[in-house]
Amino acid sequence: MKWIVGLGNPGTTYQNTRHNVGFMAVDAFAKRHSISVTQNKCKALLGEGHVGGTKVALLKPMTYMNLSGETVRGYLDYFKADLADLIVVYDDLDTEIGKIRLRYQGGPGGHNGIKSIIQHTGTQQFNRIRMGISRPAPGVNIADYVLSNFPKAEADRVSAMVDETCDALEFALTHPFDQTMAKYNR
Repeated sequence: MKWIVGLGNPGTTYQNTRHNVGFMAVDAFAKRHSISVTQNKCKALLGEGHVGGTKVALLKPMTYMNLSGETVRGYLDYFKADLADLIVVYDDLDTEIGKIRLRYQGGPGGHNGIKSIIQHTGTQQFNRIRMGISRPAPGVNIADYVLSNFPKAEADRVSAMVDETCDALEFALTHPFDQTMAKYNR
């Protein structure tokens, strides 16, 4: 079984913020495949379904971004899941808005959600899809920026990025992650 964890913050206050593109991708993927992500388990909203014959679990941690590792650890322990089957989807300041970058290992790069997952799993080796939100203009506070909504001018690029992320997730369900990286890292 593959499991996909989209990072974000719970609540309507954060719903359309840059920091919540991981949630946006999980919601779009769930809608695309008619998976209801409503079960409360492992400090997350959880949904399970089948995509092209592959069993999939979708998780949206309800711990707030900085504690996302608690959900990942809880899921690993409760379901005896394999870390090799995990894909984490999250926002990335160092990737241009509208672009995605895939990796299978690496440090947190200043992302507190990834830092928490590394702390709770004891490894930097897990599959990731980084969704670009670009860096703010000089002088703009990073926390304020990531917790701000996307402007209307970026709506089309964000929507296309969410769709491409869903396409990459679908491909990753039936292909090795290095092949997925080769296809979607442009």
